[in-house]
Amino acid sequence: MLKTLKDLFDNLLPPEPNAQPREAEHVLQLATAVMLVEVMRADASFHEPERMAVLAALRDKFALADDEAQRLAELAEATARESADLYAFTSHIDARFDMAQKIRMIEHMWRVAYADGHLSAHERHVLWRVADLLHVPQAAYHHARLRVQPQAGPEAPPGT
Repeated sequence: MLKTLKDLFDNLLPPEPNAQPREAEHVLQLATAVMLVEVMRADASFHEPERMAVLAALRDKFALADDEAQRLAELAEATARESADLYAFTSHIDARFDMAQKIRMIEHMWRVAYADGHLSAHERHVLWRVADLLHVPQAAYHHARLRVQPQAGPEAPPGT
């Protein structure tokens, strides 16, 4: 387990100029998964609907099979517990995703936040912070939330 985490953190360093594209894709997938997991972790307790929303987002974003998404989510949870900041992850996402991809990721994060029918202040803060680090304009961030809210069901808190 420790070797896996060491390898992971080594991979979070900027890729070497001759790095394989597949390695860079794995780092991007992990960085994205960690951001989704951070929203889930922002609650006082994990709920199965949140975990399912993380898996659905990973399958959608990266066209992963169920078992691949599950392994990535497990690695992301372990990584999130060990990390001290979001920047190490958001910097990879910011460099590789265009604005439409960033906004789509923020939508997935809102789905995770709303999955348990309750939006906490901590979830909202994590989402705002990630959007800020990804340079997503405030209006786009807000509209992403508004697009996701109707799908969240009647218990979703209204937009602020």
